[in-house]
Amino acid sequence: MKIAVIGSGGWGIAAAKLLCENGNEVVLWSFLEDEADMLRKERANEKLLRGVKLPESIEITTDLGCAQDKDIIVMVTPSFGVRNTARKIKNYVNSAKAIVLLTKGFDAEADYCLLSDTIESEISNVPVVALTGPSHAEEVARRIPTAVLAASRDKSAAEIVQNVFMNDYFRVYTSPDIVSAELGGAMKNIMALAVGISDGAGFGDNTKAMIMTRGISEMSRLGVALGGKSHTFAGLSGVGDLIVTCVSDHSRNRRAGLLIGKGTQPQQALKEVGAVVEGYYATKAVHELVKNMDIELPICNGMYSLLFEGEPLQDVFKALIGRNKRSESDKDIW
Repeated sequence: MKIAVIGSGGWGIAAAKLLCENGNEVVLWSFLEDEADMLRKERANEKLLRGVKLPESIEITTDLGCAQDKDIIVMVTPSFGVRNTARKIKNYVNSAKAIVLLTKGFDAEADYCLLSDTIESEISNVPVVALTGPSHAEEVARRIPTAVLAASRDKSAAEIVQNVFMNDYFRVYTSPDIVSAELGGAMKNIMALAVGISDGAGFGDNTKAMIMTRGISEMSRLGVALGGKSHTFAGLSGVGDLIVTCVSDHSRNRRAGLLIGKGTQPQQALKEVGAVVEGYYATKAVHELVKNMDIELPICNGMYSLLFEGEPLQDVFKALIGRNKRSESDKDIW
């Protein structure tokens, strides 16, 4: 198939490499001409993916017209660039069978809606497939065994993406629950940031486990409220993505959290990480999203207080531990 990968960050490079090695004709788009020139010359970005080389057959361009007449469009821009990019390519993608969303996050321009909704609002005639799960670009690019979820309201589109991406080290499952799949991919960044803060502050494994397990509860609670299914959060796009992002040193969210937990101010921590820390923006997005909803998200609320209102870390954790007594599950019946 003919595929355009829109975004040349770590995931964009890894996806382009995988798709090319699967026998597809691939073009990789970069926002920056300097970056495109480097990729053409070096066939690599050593800062993002050390030791990973792009196949010579992959075309590198800064022209969004590369999306013209492609079978599949893979979107890998930062969350804040998804809408504008979709708007610019919509006249090129009429013949596409699917738009694959690899970006995880929310759209700040449209009341923090899910990014699949953003793309569909700009490009209404091509089905969107969210490809999400525990999949660090650093490992996918090195052919480390990985499994992800292709979620879409369109079964045929999900199966096309499954067939195009799947190989002997990259396994792809399908699901119709794109709401939960996307929300899991976005909210796990908040939890990974929280786990990093906890570790940086010197709390223990018990605290880390508390944040991860109660974090899944919050993710599921919001997902169901938005029309998703709770069981999806027990799979790759929920628990799976949460684990890999919370415990891995590849995780930008975890690295930023470690700095904040050690006393670095949030904005300075973002600068020191040197790449987009989606959990920071997702924290604000969830706060805004649930303003008018009757839903309890104590970890997300605590993270907002810490990151955006300057509440001291110790006070945030005391508030979390000191909440009113309750059963673990709303479904518990004695």
